[in-house]
Amino acid sequence: MSLRRTLNGIHHAWTAAVVLALVLATGALAATTPAAAAGSTLKAAAEANGRYFGTALSDGDLGVGGETAVVGAQFDALTPTNEMKWETVEPAPGSYDFGPGDQLVQFARAHGMRVRGHNLVWQNQLPGWMSNLPLNQVRSAMEAHITAEAGHYKGQVYAWDVINEPFNGDGSLVPDAFYRAMGPDYLADALRTAHAADPGAKLYINDYNIEGVNAKSDALYSLARSLLAQGVPLGGIGFESHFVVGQVPTDLRANLQRFADLGLDVAVTELDDRIQLPASGGALQQQAADYAAVVRACLAVSRCVGVSQWGVDDAHSWIPGTFPGYGAATMYDDNDRPKPAFAATLSALGGSSTGGGGGTTGELRAAGAGKCLDVPNGSTTAGTQVQLYSCWGGINQIWTHTAADQLSVYGGAGRMCLDASGQGTVPGTKVVVWPCNGQANQQWHVNADGTVTGVQSGLCLDVSGGSTADGAPAQLWTCSGRSNQQWTLG
Repeated sequence: MSLRRTLNGIHHAWTAAVVLALVLATGALAATTPAAAAGSTLKAAAEANGRYFGTALSDGDLGVGGETAVVGAQFDALTPTNEMKWETVEPAPGSYDFGPGDQLVQFARAHGMRVRGHNLVWQNQLPGWMSNLPLNQVRSAMEAHITAEAGHYKGQVYAWDVINEPFNGDGSLVPDAFYRAMGPDYLADALRTAHAADPGAKLYINDYNIEGVNAKSDALYSLARSLLAQGVPLGGIGFESHFVVGQVPTDLRANLQRFADLGLDVAVTELDDRIQLPASGGALQQQAADYAAVVRACLAVSRCVGVSQWGVDDAHSWIPGTFPGYGAATMYDDNDRPKPAFAATLSALGGSSTGGGGGTTGELRAAGAGKCLDVPNGSTTAGTQVQLYSCWGGINQIWTHTAADQLSVYGGAGRMCLDASGQGTVPGTKVVVWPCNGQANQQWHVNADGTVTGVQSGLCLDVSGGSTADGAPAQLWTCSGRSNQQWTLG
């Protein structure tokens, strides 16, 4: 998403003046990001469950500060998007370029991340010379390529997608150059060759639209069982998981389990969940439910080793360029702010959503509306009722959840706290800003389920009437689990 173009002019003009006055009076707000507590990031929560949570990066992403900051804070596994594919690594016969892949491996090492090698044999992104090679030369070219690349990265990757997307939707094998030259035997040959080059790596077959039980996943299951019976060193199955919102298969868990029952590791390798644009609040909530369902399915299968999102944020996702009219497919928006899917994923992993993006300062975003908790016109008047308003990054929308359980806004001499008006403890009590005083009506729990509850009242921070409109007032209300009581901070 681009910066919001449709803004309320009066709101912004007034707020800008107040912001300027506050900055002159108190100094600019310092950005503080305390060290993430265990379970407050995707990787910490995943590791607590014996899993990893990864992402995919290209070498071009390494120069994008917002992306790399999220990666460093949240993910512990990295998959190169294109830098280990054949056309990049071996553009001419026997001429290898490992530079782009090496950059990503070095980045991963510097950030304590494991690397998924992706990929060695695939019918797409092949250089022209390989696509046009006489069939009697394909086997030797394939074996030489696998040996060179897997050997180069020996000991540096924990797993290889040795074979990528070998099946058609009906369960037949794709008639690519490898199949035309060797028939189905190329699959076993590729796996054996990779094992010889890097015997310590786990070797995968990776494919899409195999997440539920269907003709394609049945064919892959039969292949995996056959390969194992032959003693082929197949170690795992990668489930790409490129979903359309609301269409996660209900039998995902059972399907993962049947492959695991063969003695294979399973992994969600390329997760995203595309939405028809523009993304509504309801669609973002469904996306959150989808992400959580995928995580829960993985956690329920002991041999599901981890989940990787394909890409970091919506701005750099492959989805809009491949599926026109669709996008918003990741847990982070165009500006690297966490979406409802982030909080739902973290909660499904058993983590705490406090701080959302790995800290305790940021926008407090209503999941149902996709808008922010806002102090109207940047007011500093005690008792001003806070509201829902389109997110725009002003300091009247930046909240800090403190160690004392306060939610404060502004800073310095102008600091104010979120407050239950009149120390009210009944549904309908206005939620206002007030000079911070440490009383119980200014203490708030930011919970793993996405709710924000008043310590004194036990009631939830609520958008009145479930409204998604700019200016909808905030109040206390009995916790109901509805989207107008779901928030992400970060």
